[in-house]
Amino acid sequence: MKTFSNYIGGEFTASKEWLPVFNPATGEQYAAVAESTPEDVSAAVEASRSAFRSWSTMPARERAAWLRKLAAGIAAKQEAFAQAETQDTGKPIRLSSTVDIPRSIHNFEFFADAATQFSSESHHEPGMVNYTLRQPLGPVVCISPWNLPLYLFSWKIAPALAAGNTVVAKPSEVTPHTAFLLSKVCDDIGFPKGVLNILHGSGAKVGNWLVDSPDFKAVSFTGSTAIGRQIAEKAGRALRKVSLELGGKNPFVVFDDCDWERTLDAAARACFSNQGQICLAASRILVQGTVFDKFKTDLLKRTAKLVQGDPTDPATEQGAVVSKAHYEKILQALETAKSEGAKILCGGNARKMTGSLQNGWFIEPTLLEGLSMNSRTNSQEIFGPVATLQSFTSEIEALELANQSQYGLSASLWTQNTSRVMRFSDAMRAGIVWVNCWMLRDLRTPFGGVKESGLGREGGWDAMRFFTESKNVCIAE
Repeated sequence: MKTFSNYIGGEFTASKEWLPVFNPATGEQYAAVAESTPEDVSAAVEASRSAFRSWSTMPARERAAWLRKLAAGIAAKQEAFAQAETQDTGKPIRLSSTVDIPRSIHNFEFFADAATQFSSESHHEPGMVNYTLRQPLGPVVCISPWNLPLYLFSWKIAPALAAGNTVVAKPSEVTPHTAFLLSKVCDDIGFPKGVLNILHGSGAKVGNWLVDSPDFKAVSFTGSTAIGRQIAEKAGRALRKVSLELGGKNPFVVFDDCDWERTLDAAARACFSNQGQICLAASRILVQGTVFDKFKTDLLKRTAKLVQGDPTDPATEQGAVVSKAHYEKILQALETAKSEGAKILCGGNARKMTGSLQNGWFIEPTLLEGLSMNSRTNSQEIFGPVATLQSFTSEIEALELANQSQYGLSASLWTQNTSRVMRFSDAMRAGIVWVNCWMLRDLRTPFGGVKESGLGREGGWDAMRFFTESKNVCIAE
């Protein structure tokens, strides 16, 4: 059985306690991951503190070179990383190999460039000049979720390192495999010791200990709104920087002048990619009444064609959900939807598999209608292959329905009317508005949400600014 140990101060450390790691497609344990102790946290703190001075004063081009070595190290073992991600998460190998791992490589490459381009500002007046330094904070904490394990792990680590900070990073204990492989890459390339420390273990214990530690200058967290709120409260009391990327209940708004085939293809992807386990998933499909019935019929046809099966098969489009606990949570949410009067258009149940997959955690892609926007199903994040459909009659109603959520992460708008695009995009209460597209990302742009979808922004200069402190220097004549 595989074991995934901590990586502290450039060394793999022994562990006293271990947690089981399961393959979601089979329901079987295939590995054990370290359950870190307070002593492990203290060791990681000391390692990151000791390494900070040399890393933070290293020329930016040298830090960038190390980030490129990390990217190259992943790329050299890209197939192994993709297989590990699929084994850990239950997602199709076609997704791991074409999205998750390539994006992780790109994250390090992008912020390697950012390290050399991030600049100070200066302001001149007669007799004086002001210039602003952007200085690294010190040791920081990065906590990432289980749905896009290496993708989001690297999305946090890369800018923190690029800006000159040392990092203690905690991946989800549910999906630790690729984070462990990243620590192996660090070891292989001789990455500077103590600059990146990877601690495994439960969020309830290890995550809390990291957030509570007074030695960290900032916390970057992606996960549930409930946990994010707890972190924000602790960070507020400690007057510590915090970046939170939390939940979403994202609207996908379809007008009758949309590009029909393109919109349908995007809707199926937005609802069911990664088994709906994406914070940006389209879980509320809002369709203009004049085309509602036809859109529903055509979307059901596309959903019925989705291939669900062995995640390691390149033909598979729908894999397993990540854990037994999450599987049961989604099934309970479906029972709630039924009790609220939902009409099940397709799915609505666990998918019974055969052979080696018979104990796997598979759920049918599910479309529902007939629910009010105030229902629990339409207001609470399910984070699974479940979406609802609802019709609207006017642009004003569409906007009201889209904004009727405690969340505000993203929205997707489908129309050929440029004036409508401008009005709708301006009035949407969301951090990201996609027009005639979904999940099209440019790493230079800010990423994050409003309301209960989070605080702060990641990506581009926003990430570099978060991981630095500004200092103004004024020099008189």
